[in-house]
Amino acid sequence: MGTATERILEASAIFTPSGGTFENVTHLENGKTLPLGPFKITPYLMDHSAYDSYAVLVEGDGKRIFYTGDLREHGRKGSLFTRLVAHPPPGVDVLLMEGTTIGRRNSPKGFPNENDLQKEFERIFRTTTGMPLVWCSGQNIDRLVTVFKAARRCRRQFIIDMYTAEILRATGNSNLPQAGWDGISVFLPKFQKRRIVRTGKASIANKYRPYRIFPGDLAEAAKTSVMLFRPSMQIDVESAGCLDGACLVYSMWDGYLAEEKTSQFLGWLKGRGIPMYKCHTSGHASVRDLQRLRTAFSGAVVCPVHTTDPMAFTQLFENVRVLTDGEHFDINRFLKEEKTI
Repeated sequence: MGTATERILEASAIFTPSGGTFENVTHLENGKTLPLGPFKITPYLMDHSAYDSYAVLVEGDGKRIFYTGDLREHGRKGSLFTRLVAHPPPGVDVLLMEGTTIGRRNSPKGFPNENDLQKEFERIFRTTTGMPLVWCSGQNIDRLVTVFKAARRCRRQFIIDMYTAEILRATGNSNLPQAGWDGISVFLPKFQKRRIVRTGKASIANKYRPYRIFPGDLAEAAKTSVMLFRPSMQIDVESAGCLDGACLVYSMWDGYLAEEKTSQFLGWLKGRGIPMYKCHTSGHASVRDLQRLRTAFSGAVVCPVHTTDPMAFTQLFENVRVLTDGEHFDINRFLKEEKTI
């Protein structure tokens, strides 16, 4: 994993059960080849909704496999995806290509990018009389940047929770929004406060004290703020009395809204008369972008991975080999057979 990924997971351990410390970890660096037994591994930093994501080139016995991992084209100038398509590693024999979005609505024509979302966030923020509550992942760094930019353009401060402040700090990237920046305040929800107390990590809360916004200040700040939000913060915003004129901006996968555990929250929104707007895009490449990627690796056989519809690859791309789970794929034999056809 990347060094930033490890720091993010360690930082999240205080607030979620998924974090922790790691042993026997090899850190990846963009473009730096690592030996691993008879193989050579070269990571390629890619854009994804999770920070520090990599595609990898695996070399061994004179053959080259490129695994895309999770990736997307986010629409900003000089994107990592565009660079990969323009300058792919040469001589790749097999392309293990993700297909998360294949079969999804709008994937053939492409999804909105972060620039598109910023404009939509700005529209919502400007037409909301109270405080927009933005429900997105605290680890979707691109989305946090987009929301922050939109909030600044609308002259609203961006209120982030302490978990998210720790994630942003853990990236080690001073170009990302941070506590202490003008226009950013840090709020400590009750459930996060309980975690900090239970784990004896009061020092975390103390270092953010100069940048804190407290419950008693939220009502007054509502009309000039945007607040990062999740359903576990209902009790915080209710007791703070900051919901007059509020809206919820949902910026995650639609499928979560269909889950049974979300129905109670949706009922809460309806009961409070809080409108919900959807403003999201996939963290994975569209069919259109996958076709660009496939063209860049035109000499490789494509093997579908991470998809619910692997057979669709045979209609969308040339030279596809669909493998079943556990199926052994002998590259040397396959390439030899290809040459004899």
